[in-house]
Order: sequence, then structure tokens, then C-alpha cells
Amino acid sequence: MITTNLFKEIKNILSSAQIEEFEAEAKLILHLAGKISAEDIALGKDIEEDSAKKLLELAQKRASSKAPIQYILGKCEFMNLVFNVNENTLIPRDETELLVVEAEKIIEKFKECEKIKILDIGTGTGIIPITLAYKFQKKVEILGIDISTKALTVAIENAQKYLESNIAIFRKSDLFSNIKEKFDIIISNPPYIPKKMKSEMQGEVLNFEPETALFTDDDKGIEFYEKIITQGKNYLKENGFMLFELGINQSEDVEELFKQNDYKNIETTLDLAGIKRVIKAQI
Repeated sequence: MITTNLFKEIKNILSSAQIEEFEAEAKLILHLAGKISAEDIALGKDIEEDSAKKLLELAQKRASSKAPIQYILGKCEFMNLVFNVNENTLIPRDETELLVVEAEKIIEKFKECEKIKILDIGTGTGIIPITLAYKFQKKVEILGIDISTKALTVAIENAQKYLESNIAIFRKSDLFSNIKEKFDIIISNPPYIPKKMKSEMQGEVLNFEPETALFTDDDKGIEFYEKIITQGKNYLKENGFMLFELGINQSEDVEELFKQNDYKNIETTLDLAGIKRVIKAQI
């Protein structure tokens, strides 16, 4: 079968099921499950009928189940790396790439001879520690923690795909409950959606992604920021950095939490939509 025709068929299946991003998801199916590039599609390369059939079945499953395509494929792409995902882990978002980029800028400021110790809280699939460890290798020593054993299993699988040594390790911990070390950088993309917002959530997110990775019990969605900022002072080295991904309209509240706890050099970074998406500060 010609890949150009296969691409059209998959798009038709998804669009007929009212999948909003049907073209992007068709490309994902071809790329992640079929290892077919955009160039292959444009050139109309041939694909074996059995392989084409399996890809069409994936599209049909997406159309009928409405489960996120990443869960159906068991994979997602993040900063040019492919990670395993399942229903026990949050699906990585593009916004989190900005958080990683800001962490990279901080790491690059450290002297070359220093080993930088980093803690990632709520690691999920492990994308943050693994992406940083993959880039900086032995310059960093990263610990990813999560309360979910099942999520940690996925993170360890992902680390084994890309890292040869224990540059990034993982541990079960409810925030700092199982932490004794001090770190140069604490980073987190914590749950930040108030439960009262559930009615406004897309069904694909609400029905399939783990609630513990999404929702907070408070009305502003800042309870985990508050816990990490207040407790984290005891786990940061002098002049250490703390940085978070932010939800919409949360920057002022989180900035105030930093000020109340005597952090300095507080800065926010805008995403492409002009939303304050990342905040960082020093102790």
C-alpha cells in the first residue's frame, strides 16, 4: 500500500469520529507505530499490507474508544525522544518542554567541574530527569520521585532505553517523605487543576488520565506548590533553584508563596501563547 493513501485513510477514520487533531494524530500513528516519516508520506513509499492493516486498526481503536492516541500506541514523543506511557502516567504536554528548557539554562550556568544534583517531584513517565540526563550525562545526578509505584515502573523502563548508568534514578516518595539529600535544583510539574474545574475538562483527559497527576483539593490549584516551596527550603543547597510548570493564572499566587518563604530572584517565563508557564526562584 502507498503511504500517501494510508495517511488519507487514517485521517478519514479519525476525522469521521470527530477527532479534533485528526491530521496530527494520523502522523503520530504512522511515525510512532509505523516508523513512517513525513518524507515517506510525501514520496508515497510502499508499505506492506499487513503493516498497513495494523496501523488502520490502531486508528479504528482510537476512533471507537476515544482513548488518547498516546495510550493506544503506548508511546509519546517529547523533545525528540520517544517515551513509554500508559494509563498510570500523565501524557507529557508541549508546555513541559519549556520547563525543561529553563532547567537546561540553569544547569549550563554551573561550573563545568561541578556535579549538579537535581530532584524531580512527581516524575510520572520520567521525561524531565531522563531528558536532562540524556543531554548533560555525567554533569548531572538526578533523582525522580513519585507516589505511584506504577508510574515509577514506567519511568525506570524509559530510563533504561536512553541512559547507560545511574545518572537518573527513581524512588517512591510522597513529596519529601523519603528524601534526606540536598539538591542544587528542585523541579516539578505538579498537579495544578482544582477539582471544581472537572466539568470544563475534555473527556479524553478526564476519563483516561490519572486524577492524582491532574487535580488538587484546593480552589486555586496551588496546594502542591505551597507544600513544595515551604518544605523544599530544607532540601535545597544554598543559592539552589526551584522551578515549576504553572497553570493558567497561577503565577501571582506562586510568586507570593516564594516571597513569603524568603526565596529570591523570582522569574517567570511565557509560553508561545503569552501565558506565564514557568516560574523559578532561588533560596
